[in-house]
Amino acid sequence: MNSKLTKFAQAAVLGLAITLTLNACEEKGGGIKTVKIGEQVWMAENLNIDLPGSKCYDNKPENCQKYGRLYNWETALKACPNGWHLPSDNEWQTLADFAGGKEKAGTKLKSKSGWAENGNGTDKFGFAALPGGYCYFGFECPDVCEDGYPMDNVDNFHNGEYGGYWWSATETIYTRGITYNKEDVSINDYDKNNSFYSVRCIQN
Repeated sequence: MNSKLTKFAQAAVLGLAITLTLNACEEKGGGIKTVKIGEQVWMAENLNIDLPGSKCYDNKPENCQKYGRLYNWETALKACPNGWHLPSDNEWQTLADFAGGKEKAGTKLKSKSGWAENGNGTDKFGFAALPGGYCYFGFECPDVCEDGYPMDNVDNFHNGEYGGYWWSATETIYTRGITYNKEDVSINDYDKNNSFYSVRCIQN
């Protein structure tokens, strides 16, 4: 099959899955938790819509209930419900600035529990950031990569309970991150290919 047609078909299936899932959510009354921080309205929890291109940490459904799902780049760009969108890095920066600057904002945005080694935050604004970790798939390395983890054509999950990482819609800065042992909100340009991170939507 023509590769362009294959990609088109995959996009159509993804779009249909998103539409059907969101319609189901709307019929059930939505139930989306939100919080207003400054002039922004954010979801107060990570997105947990089961779509192609998403997975649960360690492939365990209970982690989706706890942390939300991890999404690949293409799915993350389309996953937010109607009226919401994947935040740009500027929108992430506006949040960090309101929370005291990116050097200190992590502590104020982290949930009050759930972080390893008592790395919890104050959750001053109700953002309730949780350490959902991340996943690389099929990352080609030597037998063992620099961080000591083997990398091959399987799911490689890392930093669950130790870090949260969220996609941004900005092409040059793919994620923002918060970790258990630091106060800041990091800016990351990790490779978007074969990577799965959390999604936190912002209202249009």
